[in-house]
Amino acid sequence: MDISKIKAVIFDCDGVLFDTAIANRKFYDEVLVSFDKPELTQEQFINVHMMTVEMAIKYLFPEKDDLKEVFACLQQIGYAKFIPHMKMEDGLLGLLKKLKGNGFVRGIATNRTNTMEQVLKDNDLESYFEVVVTASDVKNPKPDPEQLLKIMDSFNLNPWEVIFIGDSEYDQKAAQRAGTWFVAFKHPELAADVNVDAMGEIQALLQIKE
Repeated sequence: MDISKIKAVIFDCDGVLFDTAIANRKFYDEVLVSFDKPELTQEQFINVHMMTVEMAIKYLFPEKDDLKEVFACLQQIGYAKFIPHMKMEDGLLGLLKKLKGNGFVRGIATNRTNTMEQVLKDNDLESYFEVVVTASDVKNPKPDPEQLLKIMDSFNLNPWEVIFIGDSEYDQKAAQRAGTWFVAFKHPELAADVNVDAMGEIQALLQIKE
């Protein structure tokens, strides 16, 4: 990885920008309980963490051919009340400010859909990113590379000028297929160009001084 050529730093949301484990678990548990199903198992939780909501519901309700009732329940429950359970990653704001000060494009590529805007608004992060691409903005969510390709196209970036920071196999595969550098966040088991455990390590990786 030639750090001098990096122009953009793209983040996944869940598990990178925020610890969303409690929020997502509470959300899906409430949906499951509404249909008299048991709460998420650990395996189910790991899988839905990577998926879009639509993919997750199909995965959690394989016995249903018609999911209209489930999606209606989702809308009624809403995600807004779970956002306070999301914990912003330590050091994130400082890193984002330093990235801007050093001229990097700051972006998000997430399999969230219509909740991302509210998450940014509620956490006063709307002005901290030059580009946000969700699963709603593309035909094919991660692990497809479309989100990353869309960002690169928008800013006329080459793959070697981009690092994508993620925490799942979907993120890893998306980066690999897009040709960008992949930084695994708190998941050393993932095949990555670099593995980090904190935002400060990303700052050090990019050789950004205090």
